[in-house]
Amino acid sequence: MKNLSKKGAATRQAILESARKAFTQSGYDVGVREIAENAGVTAMLVNRYFGSKDQLFEDVIDLVLSAPGILTRQTMTKALDVPTLCQEIAAALVARTASDVTPMDGFLIMLRSSNNEQAMGILRGKFETHFARPLTQMLPGEEASQRAAMFLAVIAGFQVMRQIVEIAGLTQVPPDQLVQQLEAIFELLVKGRSVVVPK
Repeated sequence: MKNLSKKGAATRQAILESARKAFTQSGYDVGVREIAENAGVTAMLVNRYFGSKDQLFEDVIDLVLSAPGILTRQTMTKALDVPTLCQEIAAALVARTASDVTPMDGFLIMLRSSNNEQAMGILRGKFETHFARPLTQMLPGEEASQRAAMFLAVIAGFQVMRQIVEIAGLTQVPPDQLVQQLEAIFELLVKGRSVVVPK
């Protein structure tokens, strides 16, 4: 909304922060009334500032995906320096999925909203905008969009298996080994090397 007063901007921010916490804890299915109560406003004000629950959810997703994380726009500008790019992303992924680190809000919202078709449609669009398209533009060679999607799948799958499932092969080995293995996978995807599949 344009031309908000100082009080209006503060109210909007309070709603946005309340929604972020609620969606992170409970996923898309949390009620607007609960979000409003935790922000100290009425449900009518939520609709006034955001128009709909879907728009509020979109704004929250934009907020959490724009925050510094594993894959950032800054790291994606290092396409010409492949080893540095892959090492930084691998190191960030291992660090952000350590047992003593709270999973990132965007990751939790995705997991806890996975049973809602409307929410997943919004998430698909936001992941395309924030990550898939920039990655596709960055990657050289053929099948860039497929390799970008695979890149994101490796990140998401690693997060699930290490931080949620806590599979031993990812939790009981030295972090530097995980970084090296991830770095090799990412470098393969960035450079687009051909992989021969046995017939």
